[in-house]
Amino acid sequence: MPSSLTANRSGLLGRAFACVALSLATLLPPAAQAAPAQATVPAGVQKVTSVEGINEYRLNNGLRILLAPDQSKPTTTVNMTYLVGSRQENYGETGMAHLLEHMLFKGTPTMRNALAEFSRRGLQANGSTWTDRTNYFASFAANEANLDWYLGWQADAMVNSLIARKDLDSEMTVVRNEMESGENNPFRVLMSKMMATAYQWHNYGKTTIGARSDVENVDIGRLQAFYRTYYQPDNAVLIVSGQFDEAKTLAVIARTFGKIPRPKRTLPRLYTEEPVQDGERSVTLRRSGGSPMVAAMYHTPQGGAADSAAMEMLAGILGDAPSGRLYKALVETKLAASTFGFTFGMYDPGMVMLGAQLQPGASLDAARDKMLETIESIKAQPVTSEELERARTRWLKDWDMAYSDPQKVGVSLSESIAQGDWRLFFATRDRVRDLKLADVQRVAESYLLQSNRTLGTYIPTDGPQRAPAPQPLDLQAELKGYKGDTDFVQAEAFDATPANIDARTQRKTLDLPNGPVKLALLPKSTRGHLVNARLVVQFGDADTLRGQRDISRAVGALLDNGTATMTRQQIEDRFDALRANVGFAGGGTSAVVDISTTRDNLPATLELALDVLRNASFPEDQLDEYRRRGLASVESARQEPTAVAQQTLARYDNPWPADDLRYTPSFDEQEAAYKALTRDALVQFHDRFYGAGRVRLAAVGDFDPAAVEQSLAKGLQGWKQAPAYTRVNDPYHAVPAKRFDVSLPDKANAFYLSTLPIKLQDTDPDYPAAMLANYLLGSSETSRLWMRVREREGLSYNVRSQLSASSYEPSGQWTMYAIYAPSNRARLETAIKEESERVLREGFTAAEVKDGIDSLMNLRHLARAQDRRLVGAWSDYLDLDRTFAFAAESDRELKALTAQQVNAALRKYFKPEDFSTAVAGTFKP
Repeated sequence: MPSSLTANRSGLLGRAFACVALSLATLLPPAAQAAPAQATVPAGVQKVTSVEGINEYRLNNGLRILLAPDQSKPTTTVNMTYLVGSRQENYGETGMAHLLEHMLFKGTPTMRNALAEFSRRGLQANGSTWTDRTNYFASFAANEANLDWYLGWQADAMVNSLIARKDLDSEMTVVRNEMESGENNPFRVLMSKMMATAYQWHNYGKTTIGARSDVENVDIGRLQAFYRTYYQPDNAVLIVSGQFDEAKTLAVIARTFGKIPRPKRTLPRLYTEEPVQDGERSVTLRRSGGSPMVAAMYHTPQGGAADSAAMEMLAGILGDAPSGRLYKALVETKLAASTFGFTFGMYDPGMVMLGAQLQPGASLDAARDKMLETIESIKAQPVTSEELERARTRWLKDWDMAYSDPQKVGVSLSESIAQGDWRLFFATRDRVRDLKLADVQRVAESYLLQSNRTLGTYIPTDGPQRAPAPQPLDLQAELKGYKGDTDFVQAEAFDATPANIDARTQRKTLDLPNGPVKLALLPKSTRGHLVNARLVVQFGDADTLRGQRDISRAVGALLDNGTATMTRQQIEDRFDALRANVGFAGGGTSAVVDISTTRDNLPATLELALDVLRNASFPEDQLDEYRRRGLASVESARQEPTAVAQQTLARYDNPWPADDLRYTPSFDEQEAAYKALTRDALVQFHDRFYGAGRVRLAAVGDFDPAAVEQSLAKGLQGWKQAPAYTRVNDPYHAVPAKRFDVSLPDKANAFYLSTLPIKLQDTDPDYPAAMLANYLLGSSETSRLWMRVREREGLSYNVRSQLSASSYEPSGQWTMYAIYAPSNRARLETAIKEESERVLREGFTAAEVKDGIDSLMNLRHLARAQDRRLVGAWSDYLDLDRTFAFAAESDRELKALTAQQVNAALRKYFKPEDFSTAVAGTFKP
C-alpha cells in the first residue's frame, strides 16, 4: 500500500512516487458515450448533480457517491476516497494517515484478512495516501457478487476496522521497509527536502510517509482517534466506474452505507497558510550513488484555481522532451542527461518542480545556472503560440486517453475530490482547452520568480560524512546523587527600602592628584559573590564638542577594540578570565563602563577597564568594521517603519544646528558621517577629551570597598585631567502640531508615533501625578489604551504611552506609539483619539488611581531589589547630588495621590490636539 504519487511528465518519478493527482486528475478531456438510463433513487439517497455521464448522489449520513457507468469494457472499479492525508496530521503524528492506510487492510471483527479475500476473488486492490486524501480502490471483472461484497467490505472498514496494537506491531516492519525503499531513491529524498524547505509552516512540507521517530513511536490511542475522526461517511466520497447496474449498485450502497450514523463530531478546522515566499531558498543533498541532479521548485496556486491550468502548460513547455525549453538548453547542449517538469495540484497552494538529471562528470554549476536562466528568463523570452499549442495538444491527448479508461477515471477522480470538487476533473480540461497565451505568460511572470524559488541540488558522494545520531539520555541515572559545589553560600535577605539603601551605602569622594572620584559603594552578600558597578568619566561641553558628535560616538563604541598593548581578542580573553562582563559606551560628554563580575575579580577588572579606557588605540581594521556595521544599520533603518517615524519627529522638533551634539541627523547625514570617520580623528578626540577630573563609580554587591578604592587610585594614577565638564542642557521648546505620513514599500507592519514636548521636571509638584496619569493611560496591561486598542479591538500587539521628565531642567515629553497592520490604520488612530478624549472628559476613577498606585509602588520596589538597576540609580544620584531620600519622598507623594490630583495633572499636560504624529508603513491609497 504505497503512499504514492504519479508525476505528470517525468520518467524520473516511478510509480512509487506517483503524484496520482497530477498525472490523471489534471491530465484528462471527455469522450462521448451514450447516456445511460437514469437510476431509481432509493430512500435515504439524494441526487445532487450530473456531469458528462457521472452522477453524484448523497446519503443522509453525508456520504457522497459518484457513479460513472461505462458498458464499453467489462470491468468495474470501486474507489473510496477519504478527505484526510498528511495535511491533517498534528505534531508527533506525521505518517499517521499512511499508517491507517496499512491498518485498514488488517481487518474488522467480521473480516480478519481482507487481502486474502481480495486475492481469492481476483480483485486488483490497493490504497494510496497523499497530502489531502487517502483512497482504497479495487478493479475486477464486472461481477455483481464481487461488487456487492467489496462495497460491503468498504462500509465495514469505514467504522469497524480493528486498528489493534498487535497488528500495528506486525505491520511496522513493512512500513519501515517502505520508508527505507524511498530513502534509496535520491530523487525522492531530494524532492522531500525541497518541499520541507519550500513549506516552512504548512504540512505540505512534511512527507506523507512521515518521520521515522513518529511512525515507530506512534501512540495507538492517537491513531485510533485519528481513524474515528476522519474515517466517517461525511468525510468520504465513494466512486464506482465501469460496467455495473447503476440502480442496483445505488440500492446496495444505500443498504450497506446508509445504516452508518452521521457522526456527531465536528471535523477540525485547518487554517495554516504558507506565507508568500520572500526570497530564494536552497537545499543540498549528499548521498552515495545515483547521478547528480538540480531542480527548482516554485509555489503555485491551489489545484482548483483557474491559473493552475496555465501552470500545467508551463510544466510541459519547460519540462517536456524533446520540445521543452529545459531539454533544448540542457540535454541538447550535453549539460544534462534528461529533464523533467511537473506540478503538484493540491487543496492548498501547491508547487511546480522543474529540473535535470546530469550525466557523470557534468558541471553542476553550469547546469544549475543554465536551468535557472531558462526558467526565469521567461519574461524576456515569452511563451510562443506554438509552444502553448504543442503542450495543450499533448495534455488533452493524455486526458482523452485516461477518460477512455473507466478504471483510470474511477481512481483519478480522487485527485479532483482532494483538490476540492470532483467536477474539477472536467473543469480543468475546459480551462486548458480555453487557455489564452496571455494568461500563460501572466502566470509565468507571476510565479517563476527568483524570490519564489527553492533550489535543490543532489551531489553523489562516496562515504558522506554525517554528524552522530542522538543517543538515548537518562538524566535521572546520570545525575543520581549529584550534590554540586560545596562552597555555596546563601546570600543575605537584603531590605531594599530607600532608608536601608542609604544606610548601607558608603557615599564619599576619593581625592586623587588628578581630580576627585565620587563613590557610592553598597557592599552586601550576593548569590555567587556577584557585584555590579558603573564607572562614568565626563569631559567637555557643548562648545568644545561642537562638530564632534559622530566622532565621540565612534570613540565610545571602539574603546575595547584594541589598546597599545592588547588586541580586541586579548582584551576579551582577559575579561573572560576574570569572569567579568564589561561593556564600554560613549558619546558626547561622557564615557561609561558597566561591569558585572565577582568579589575577588572586581579590583583587577576595574584596573583592566581603566587601562582600556586610557589606552584605546582604535585599530584601522576595527574602525572599518564599525563603519560597515554603521552603514548597514543606516541602510536598514531607511526602510524600517519604527526608525523612520522616530527620526521624522525627532528632526521636526529639533532646534539645534547640524554641528551641535543635540542635533538629529538625517539618514543621508548619518551615512556621510560614517564614511568620513578616520582613525586620526578618533585618536585626536581621545587624546584631547578622555582623562580624569570628573569621575564617578557606583557599585552594589559582594566586594571590598577598600580594594575598590585602591584599584581606582592605581588605575587613574598619572592620567591627565580631561577638559572641564559642563552639562549640555536640553531645555523645553514648544513646536506646533504636525502630521507626517511616510510610505515605505513591502512592510507588513506599520508604526504609529505621537509626541508632545512638555515643561516638566521630576522635582515639580505635578510630576508624581503626571507620572501616574501616564501609567493609567498607556504604560500598563490594564491601561486605557491597552484595554481599548489591544484587548477590545485587537488592533496592536503593543500600544503604549510614555512620560519623560528631566532631572536637570523643566523639559520632558509625552509619547504614544503602537505597531499595527497597515490596513488597520484608520481604526487604530480612531481608537487612540476616542480613548484620549474619553479619559480627558471622564477622568480616571478613584479605583483606577488606587490600583495604579499599588502597581507602580510594586514596580519601584522591584527596581530597587535589582542590583543593576540600583547601580544605575546610584550613578545618576551621584551626578545629581541626591540620595535615596529623594526616592522615599517620591514614594510618599505617589501613595498620597488622589483621583482629583491625577486628573488635574492629566488635563494640564496631556493635550492630544498639540501632539505631532508620524505614521510609517505600506499604506494603500
